[in-house]
Amino acid sequence: MARIFDVIEYPNEMTDEIVHRFPDEGIGDFRIGSQVIVRESQRAVFFRDGNALDVFGAGRHTIATANIPLLIDWIGKAFNDRTPFPAEVYFVSMKEFANKKWGTPQPIIVRNPGMGLGVALLQGFGTYSFQMKDPQQFVTQIVGAQHAYRTTDIEERLRTMLLSKLQDVLGETGAKHSVPEMIGLTEEIGAAVRAKVQDDFEAIGLVLKTFYIGNLKPSEKSAQELRDMGMLDMATYTQLQAADAMRDAAQNPSGGAGLTAGIGAGMGIGNLMQQATSGAMTQQQAANSNNGGTAKASVPDVMTPAEAAAYMRVSEEDVIAAITAGDLKAKKLGSAYRISKEALDAFLKG
Repeated sequence: MARIFDVIEYPNEMTDEIVHRFPDEGIGDFRIGSQVIVRESQRAVFFRDGNALDVFGAGRHTIATANIPLLIDWIGKAFNDRTPFPAEVYFVSMKEFANKKWGTPQPIIVRNPGMGLGVALLQGFGTYSFQMKDPQQFVTQIVGAQHAYRTTDIEERLRTMLLSKLQDVLGETGAKHSVPEMIGLTEEIGAAVRAKVQDDFEAIGLVLKTFYIGNLKPSEKSAQELRDMGMLDMATYTQLQAADAMRDAAQNPSGGAGLTAGIGAGMGIGNLMQQATSGAMTQQQAANSNNGGTAKASVPDVMTPAEAAAYMRVSEEDVIAAITAGDLKAKKLGSAYRISKEALDAFLKG
């Protein structure tokens, strides 16, 4: 025989519990006149036969047909309102669940016009917090008949919702700003994510309280990984392989040749790729000649870092690094660098 409960309460801090069902198992036998005690940080959703009948706020409540009108449909006056009836109470935490972690398991592709490949891969991480808004909606849509529902049960779903909106916001922001500018707009991007995701949270009875971007930075994906993702053509892949070789040689303390050896190794890879595609290039040159194209691209005497990078078949970032290290001579005009062809040739000769 089921136990008849005269006092229904859950005196627990609910540190990581969002919802707790009373009783834990089966159905409780309650009676008209039973007391429901709800803490300040809780709400109690009253169920019978799978139907949510009422939501109790903080305080002491007495079960009666007066404050739960639908009970009159099941409890007759013939029993003087003292007949036990099967029901459940779901205690719902109303506190803010803070410092939840989010991160990008895979880089997010954004446009980066006028720089590098024209696209970039961004990775980020940060924290968020959420709070209950509609206890009855959350219990009926998400919890079901579980006796306990914890933050770990829903965090993956919430992170997926957040990352989906973050990808949208980064795509929209990337249409107006370069990647370096976007990295400086983390507060604005976070606010946009909060605005976009609120409807999704409210649809399950929650509200997103905060969303902070702790760090947003370009991914460290290698040239091969980028090519596997279908983002690189052969020419760009060759250039990035050269940059990877230069970086690896510069980071190798036993290599002895440092940055210059890295560039040489990278250019060697580029030469091999050029040999593999020389037939196609010869055909293209012949086609240009047949079309009357007689102009030959010339190397300027003074180059920008981007032009110097193309000349050496490395990335623009590697050229800037060589200038900053003092290995490559350049003239700084305001915030821009200019490099002479003679300086580049001297640098390549070592």
